[in-house]
Amino acid sequence: MIVVAGEALIDLVPSGAAAAPDHGLPALLPRRGGGPYNTAVALGRLGSPTGFCSRVSTDAFGEALLDGLRADGVDTSLVQRGPEPTTLAVAAVGADGSAGYGFYAEGTADRLFALPDALPAGATALSLGTCSLVLEPGASAYERLLRREAERGLFTALDPNIRAGLIRDADAYRARFRSWLPHVALLKLSVEDAAWLADGVEDLEAAVREWLAAGPSAVVLTRGGAGLTVLPRGGRPLTVPGERITVADTIGAGDTVNAALLHRLAAHGALSPAAIAGLDEGVWRDILAFAARAAAVTCSRPGAEPPYAAELG
Repeated sequence: MIVVAGEALIDLVPSGAAAAPDHGLPALLPRRGGGPYNTAVALGRLGSPTGFCSRVSTDAFGEALLDGLRADGVDTSLVQRGPEPTTLAVAAVGADGSAGYGFYAEGTADRLFALPDALPAGATALSLGTCSLVLEPGASAYERLLRREAERGLFTALDPNIRAGLIRDADAYRARFRSWLPHVALLKLSVEDAAWLADGVEDLEAAVREWLAAGPSAVVLTRGGAGLTVLPRGGRPLTVPGERITVADTIGAGDTVNAALLHRLAAHGALSPAAIAGLDEGVWRDILAFAARAAAVTCSRPGAEPPYAAELG
């Protein structure tokens, strides 16, 4: 089982129709979301045994979030519940389909996540990222989960998925990010996130190599329509192009990449730091191409709607 830990929230996505034409305000459609939540759903749809570890509200949105997980076969036994409201993320979609977010996260249920006693005995990997590693007090609990599971040898994956508006002290967060690296086997991030974390460093590849030296066996960079690049520790970079599609929006694309990478690594028997470090270019090309294809399907339809295995051939 691949365990995905982090927030579940509701994205409010513009529908394109004005709710009040005289004011020009778009109607907002609620959609299930949150980076870790989307990753768990995508893994379930791909057919990987998946568990979700989080704290979810008992309100109507929380029930809908759990229903979505169960519908795609995701185990919810690690989900904690609380009466606090569900976090809301208001999405603004640009002309090119890119999405920005404003968050309503004060006093919400997922911020009160507590470290679970243990993950299931059958857990093979742990994936974390996004808001859950920023918003306290839950962020510290997720961090302890990462360190504990890495120390016991579980394969760990991290997607920082930077939401700069939520980060009050950028320098402190960058230092915290670097402290996680010795406990991470696979680091996945967008080039925009990498540039933010590198804080003005002109040679981005040099910054990534520095992160690799600190712990991960590989770093995967997403480049939007330009595709994906993997930098294995000690190996040469390899880039696979993106697939040409008509983009509806990019909501959930990076989360789909997370899921597709983990799913395909599992198919190659590579969910261990040693195994991932030993993959050759042919296997990496297969893994990245699969992830690019899955992300393209997600981008071709509105909202975070990752593909099912049957859609990928």
